[in-house]
Amino acid sequence: MMHSGSTRRRGRASRLVAAGVACGAALAALTAPAAGARPLGQGGNGPAAAVAVNSGWGSVHWAAKETGTPQVRFRGLAAVDRHTAWLAGTGGTVLRTTDGGASWRNVSPPGAADVQFRDVTAFDARRAVVLAIGEGEASRVYRTDDGGTTWTESFRNTDPQAFYDCLTFFDRRHGLALSDPVDGRFRLLSTADGGRSWRVLPSAGMPPALDGEAGFAASGQCLVASGPRDVWLATGGGAHARVLHSADRGLTWTAADTPIPAGDPAKGVFALAFRDRTHGIAVGGDYRPDQPSPDSAAVSADGGRTWRPAATPPPAYRSGAAWLPHSRTAALAVGPTGTDLTTDGGRSWRTLDTGSYDTVACTPDPSCWAAGEQGRVARLER
Repeated sequence: MMHSGSTRRRGRASRLVAAGVACGAALAALTAPAAGARPLGQGGNGPAAAVAVNSGWGSVHWAAKETGTPQVRFRGLAAVDRHTAWLAGTGGTVLRTTDGGASWRNVSPPGAADVQFRDVTAFDARRAVVLAIGEGEASRVYRTDDGGTTWTESFRNTDPQAFYDCLTFFDRRHGLALSDPVDGRFRLLSTADGGRSWRVLPSAGMPPALDGEAGFAASGQCLVASGPRDVWLATGGGAHARVLHSADRGLTWTAADTPIPAGDPAKGVFALAFRDRTHGIAVGGDYRPDQPSPDSAAVSADGGRTWRPAATPPPAYRSGAAWLPHSRTAALAVGPTGTDLTTDGGRSWRTLDTGSYDTVACTPDPSCWAAGEQGRVARLER
């Protein structure tokens, strides 16, 4: 259960900082490297790197896609395929591309300029669901069925204790949205009609939250699903950084400690990625730029029941992760100081790029996209 009063305010203020505000000096240092396309691995003067040799990717690079929105930080990213992607960010901003990022259409919901979008799920080029985060009524869900021409607000939180962080879908109809603990347990919304309506799930099957424990609205990856019924949620802020798992779409849960450091509102697991219901990776650390993040990644081979630290983790805090398409061992992790690659299922990582990104997503066709601060979006190019 989260402490009330000053501790609650401090913890949530810290998560808002983690999800939206950063040190100006650090941002200035991180902005320059992402001006355009460059080989993945050429963060400074390094050579280009081969990626996922067993997936046909060969030598690739992040190619920047100009959005024309340098004032927006995009932490919500939904990649449909190599042509279509949706972005959700600060200032109530939602963008969509259907030409591989050559052009972007501003499809932001009207009247939403005061909300902070942090997650988006897109089913195709026309249908998408976006989540706004914050205290009380600042947490909202919107849905469009016409490519963002019109939107319907399908949920607005009225509980001042709730603070929604991220959402995920099992299929086009069934999905969940995660709130920080309310009355000592994480709260979940459920939809069975593609996000058109939502209901709060009963909390009887949810283990008690640790003191100070919460989720991070940093990349839209604190709640992830794999298959028709399995879902995992990531936590931080408590004495232990945990991953909770449900095999029945959020009705009952089990909790497992991870080796990623916690014990502070700025520390914990920020993102999860499962390539099936068994194999998962967790990334995180301490989002503060002046603090080290040892043990910033962990791996599970049993559906999240146990977690092992990465033998060679990323060198700093990471907020997003994604498995490379059609690979059983390769995945990417991104954060404000770079992109890292694993080719052994998460046991070891090496930094391939020093550009700043907050979230990453890959699609089967195959393609990978990344998004972050100052309107930055990129697609992995061969």
